Amino acid sequence: MKSIWSGAISFGLVNIPVKLYSATGDDYIDLDMLAKQDLSPIRYARIAVSDGREVAFKDIVKGYEIEKGKYIVLNEEDFKNANVRKNNLIEIVNFVNEEEIDSVYFDKPYFLEPDKNAVKPYALLREALRKSKKTGIATFVLKHREHIGAIKISGDVIILNQLRYTSNIRSADQLNLPGKSTVSLKEIEMGIKLIEQLTEKFNPANYKDTYVDELKKVIELKAKGKPVEVKGKISEATHVKDLMSVIKASLESVKGRKVQDRSPVRQLRTIKKQKAVKYKKLKHKI
Repeated sequence: MKSIWSGAISFGLVNIPVKLYSATGDDYIDLDMLAKQDLSPIRYARIAVSDGREVAFKDIVKGYEIEKGKYIVLNEEDFKNANVRKNNLIEIVNFVNEEEIDSVYFDKPYFLEPDKNAVKPYALLREALRKSKKTGIATFVLKHREHIGAIKISGDVIILNQLRYTSNIRSADQLNLPGKSTVSLKEIEMGIKLIEQLTEKFNPANYKDTYVDELKKVIELKAKGKPVEVKGKISEATHVKDLMSVIKASLESVKGRKVQDRSPVRQLRTIKKQKAVKYKKLKHKI
């Protein structure tokens, strides 16, 4: 894994030198853009407006237009010199309870790794966050822009989760949304029962991107000249009159699924729990 930034976390008067790593990666099928007429690949070129020539990436600079056709060129040193401190610091400004941060604000996570001379202060911040159950709110500059981020822990690593600014969040006021009185108390209670039936402990390893695999099968079939079988169908909206009956049917199907589709791991856990209960009862009798 290659670090994309190095600097320090500011925690009060403590500076913790760290390296920043992207915590996510994309898993997708690489599709090329082709001309429809002859399927020749499309090439994107950087063209100068003045004479139509293609410009190599190494010969491109960044500039700010101060007046029509007149630019001020900015280089990497200019970006750094705008604020040397901010460019090299993830500054924790305060701490909050994580549940106070609406999920719509979370944008992108990064791993933070301590420098070899910052192991102890890194561990101090990590364990303090763990014990206090707090999340740090920090400011930092990355890719020539200032961001806010949430400092939290995941296992033994400190994560910097880049947050969106309030100005980046669109208002939902213009959406046509139903009021609370749209559904009855009985319907809500049935909905809660369905939620409870489907409630499990969250395990991210249980969720896979199966669509990419299905798309690969389509590619394989087309490559062999075989017809592609349509998988799945568009779901129809549940009619208002059928809402209660559909929820009841959902409850029954979930009950049946839990009985029939238990994984070997779940079955083993159930057996262990049953044995533990029997052992406790036996111990109590003795």
